[in-house]
Amino acid sequence: MTAEKSIPVINGKAEDDMDPEALGATSLRSNDKKVNERGQWNNKVEFVLSVAGEIIGLGNVWRFPYLCYKNGGGAFLIPYVIFFICCGIPVFFLETALGQFTSEGGITCWRKVCPLFEGIGYATQVIEAHLNVYYVIILAWAIFYLFNCFTKELPWATCGHEWNTENCQEFDKVNASNCSFANATSPVIEFWERRVLGISSGIEHIGNLRWELALCLLLAWTVCYFCIWKGTRSTGKVVYVTATFPYVMLVILLIRGVTLPGAAEGIKFYLYPDISRLSDPQVWVDAGTQIFFSYAICLGCLTALGSYNSYNNNCYRDCIVLCCLNSGTSFVAGFAIFSVLGFMASEQNVPIAAVAESGPGLAFIAYPKAVTMMPLPPVWAALFFMMLIFLGLDSQFVCVESLVTAVVDMYPKIFRRGYRRELLILALSIFSYLLGLIMLTEGGMYVFQLFDAYASSGMCLLFVAVFESICIGWVYGSDKFYDNIEDMIGYRPIPLIKWCWMFLTPGICASIFLFFLIKYKPLKYNNVYVYPDWGYGIGWMMALSSMICIPLGLVVQIWRTEGTFSERLKKLTTPCAELKMRGKLSRSTCLYSVNDCDTKMKGDGTIATITEKETHF
Repeated sequence: MTAEKSIPVINGKAEDDMDPEALGATSLRSNDKKVNERGQWNNKVEFVLSVAGEIIGLGNVWRFPYLCYKNGGGAFLIPYVIFFICCGIPVFFLETALGQFTSEGGITCWRKVCPLFEGIGYATQVIEAHLNVYYVIILAWAIFYLFNCFTKELPWATCGHEWNTENCQEFDKVNASNCSFANATSPVIEFWERRVLGISSGIEHIGNLRWELALCLLLAWTVCYFCIWKGTRSTGKVVYVTATFPYVMLVILLIRGVTLPGAAEGIKFYLYPDISRLSDPQVWVDAGTQIFFSYAICLGCLTALGSYNSYNNNCYRDCIVLCCLNSGTSFVAGFAIFSVLGFMASEQNVPIAAVAESGPGLAFIAYPKAVTMMPLPPVWAALFFMMLIFLGLDSQFVCVESLVTAVVDMYPKIFRRGYRRELLILALSIFSYLLGLIMLTEGGMYVFQLFDAYASSGMCLLFVAVFESICIGWVYGSDKFYDNIEDMIGYRPIPLIKWCWMFLTPGICASIFLFFLIKYKPLKYNNVYVYPDWGYGIGWMMALSSMICIPLGLVVQIWRTEGTFSERLKKLTTPCAELKMRGKLSRSTCLYSVNDCDTKMKGDGTIATITEKETHF
């Protein structure tokens, strides 16, 4: 983190010019009132790696490849690219540029640009708070699996353990349908459900806490805390490892996967185009939601990370490169995953569709099962779970950092003193850890599914994206925002992005949002267990807890503002007076201010006391 040190000006005199006695008296008072610098990235690489670490996560590995094969293989890339251009890049760039221009976190940036839509910021932070609680649970599971990899024989490879049932049957190189009895289960499934989760019969039976998983979760939160406790000074260094190491692991697993027998069939299954699937609206919905999931948009993360950039950083170029990197990683990850699934299907003599999974099913059942069929299975299992941990770790701690940034920027005089920021992160980590423990009970998996399906669902992200686009495209003004961007980077982006903010993005997101509501199906665990009504009620309450912030914020802002209704709207849609351009387009204003410097002179020729606002730029 870089921060320019300024010499305090006290009573019109620089601190270096004051008498020692006066300096000693004022230093005691200044130490009590000292507010720490906000800070910046040391260089562009830290910003790029931090954003890459945030957006390239578990969804790239376990969601995109599955959606691709499920929705027509290569044909799925057509709607994916359309949403990539019309929604992904425009919203990604909007949030990053907004943070860089305002130098504010996820809430105060909207307060400065358009106070009427300050609720957008609160909505993003509520979603992020939910995400911080449940996303780290996946890291706890992965850490538990990693610890179990350091054995001569993987514990999920064979039956005969204390957690196995009499129905357990080891898989071998025969057709999986030739089981000795109908209720046979594999050791990998029993390890996941009985050893790791200890899963109960339903959410009604929470059961006991899995203390081993609780310790793994504590380890995950401890690592996360120390990755961000010093702000950009620590985060900017950690991402050199956490953002690059998964690529090393992915390349190793890719090379290993494509050299396995049956890999070609798996890759063919992954990419073979089925154009007829494009007539199914669900394919287009899946493409749109995948963009929002994998790009970490509408969470406030990009705004927070962009706010630590220098004002003249070329965020437009950075955003396009990062978006292409994210989608390219998802595409390449499909080869690594489906080559291994093709190998597993070939070994078991079953169709690839019978072994293809997504989400936790891929990470903790399908892939662990596949590595048991390879030579040196503990080695490949350890590499795979290390990749998952690093993929999820930087996504987790960047989300926490973004939430902390939003809170600190709201109350800078409180949290930018001494070690209060570190204590805030500690309190947030402890609180999130304690909340997450409920998902590590015997019924915790059912709670986890509620968080995943409702609290941070695509429905909430789409709802926020509609209002973000309307706010910038119409209320604040897309042309005005283009002027701000030109002031920062020196030129205007292509007009397509502006049209997307105004028409395409809100229209597409609203359409998918309505499709979600019309085609809504109640959540089922493993497509079998039906939640009780109060379970669905909790899920919808978590979903509405973020979406309600926007309309509620509109009402509260209008009610608190004085004047007639039209006067209130005018005030609430006017950007903050402190929000000014600081680049080339503002030079004429700066020159005018310099020429008027005489107005700051006192009668004795000394310069009057300079305020913080006047020295800000």
